[in-house]
Amino acid sequence: MTGRLFVFGLGYSAGILAERLRRQGWRVAGTGRAGTLAFDDDAGIAAELAHATHVLSSVPPSGMGAEAGGDPVLLRHGARIRQCGAAWIGYLSSTGVYGDAAGAWVDESAPVGRGRRTARADADLAWQALDPRVRVFRLPGIYGPGRSALERVRAGTAHRIDLPGQVFSRVHVEDIAGGIIASFGGPAGVYNLSDDLPCSQNAVIEEAARLAGCAPPPLLTLEAAGLSPAARAFYAENRRVANGRARRLLNWRPRYPTYREGLRALSATISPAIASTAPATASDDQR
Repeated sequence: MTGRLFVFGLGYSAGILAERLRRQGWRVAGTGRAGTLAFDDDAGIAAELAHATHVLSSVPPSGMGAEAGGDPVLLRHGARIRQCGAAWIGYLSSTGVYGDAAGAWVDESAPVGRGRRTARADADLAWQALDPRVRVFRLPGIYGPGRSALERVRAGTAHRIDLPGQVFSRVHVEDIAGGIIASFGGPAGVYNLSDDLPCSQNAVIEEAARLAGCAPPPLLTLEAAGLSPAARAFYAENRRVANGRARRLLNWRPRYPTYREGLRALSATISPAIASTAPATASDDQR
């Protein structure tokens, strides 16, 4: 199967997907830093959508909370997307829409909009309401080449925070691409794409340090760590994300079912000399 994918926001995750599809003979175009069109090129985007078989948005909503300006893709191009003849429409959302679950498991039936990601929740719901063809993918913390605990440990920017019982889910960027591709032949709807082993961020940092052959960073209180407001907000929520729906309906299986396999594979590709000067990785919320 080959087709034509148009992506709003060809960034990190969508870029990995684009690479895989191009190797299979797909034509991929889009907006964003790796894209071919400007976001406000209405005529160019309309022409691409007229021929697209698949359309994906990885653009987050603009603003936060009371300053949220809505989903920019839907606001400017929503009507064009709804009217296009694509067989498949996708949106990359966030498991942050579930808010704090006090460490409990959440699946796609859990209520959304109760946490800090109210703009995300609104965009998530708006994409679901756009068209029956839409697949919404809720993603936890994303890691992969150039954006993992390995780079942070080796750059000296990793933190271990003393918050007993704090648990998060995560997903390797290659497994996001795999889940999206698996959905091409599956039903529309909402899917969590996450690994099989939610755990503390400390466990991930400690494994990265072990693989890097260095001591893990000291255990600090949240106050002593000097984290940014965004990073502190990350630690304000605690949940385990279930991926059973994607497994059942899409026959999706993560290539990296836990952080251990994911970090091990990444470690084999990182040169210690290069990694020692690597910058801090970007926020998990960047798609």
